[in-house]
Amino acid sequence: MPMTTEAYARTHLTTTGTKKPLRCSWCGNDPLYQAYHDFQWGRPEASSQRLFAKLCLDGQQAGLSWITILRKQAGYEAAFHHFDPVRVASMNDADVEVLMHNTDIVRNRLKIRSIITNARAFLQLEETQGPFNQFLWRYVDGRPLQNHWHAMADVPAKTELSDRLAKDLKKLGFSFVGSTIVYAFMQATGLVNDHLVDCIARDDCVAEGLDFKLE
Repeated sequence: MPMTTEAYARTHLTTTGTKKPLRCSWCGNDPLYQAYHDFQWGRPEASSQRLFAKLCLDGQQAGLSWITILRKQAGYEAAFHHFDPVRVASMNDADVEVLMHNTDIVRNRLKIRSIITNARAFLQLEETQGPFNQFLWRYVDGRPLQNHWHAMADVPAKTELSDRLAKDLKKLGFSFVGSTIVYAFMQATGLVNDHLVDCIARDDCVAEGLDFKLE
């Protein structure tokens, strides 16, 4: 979703007088990273399949940076059937061996297997507890938590809530879901809005949060 004119207008002046939009500093100057920050990160996600995909992708960044996975996202989508949980859950050891030679993804056997494991856990969860999206959004009572951080140093790497969700996901059979990864997932999918208060993307995320509802 494009940002509002007002959001783009909220800028600061550099010493040369050139206007530059204020963003959360973690996205740096990389155009791909900035686009991800501006149009995806922090937007409330309702789709169970897209939530599953993001949880898996966030797990892939363990020990790496998110930009590494972001640059390989298309490769992951092609390798894992666009994160269709049913198709991913049916993948086997032969598929893993093929993927170990796929340069479009991170060739880590444990991480590859984790996506298959997570697909099977996803299907089991939906069979026993209902839709994955409802399971996740219950942790924030169905509405994004709106934080008000003024500096990146204020933003936590994990919280008591991410600790609890991570623990519950592990009990349900998910892997690569430590609390730090889970909090990154919560930030990215809009369960929490951690855009800084002067960030150009914040207001749109707040507005989407107010309008958000699961079908």
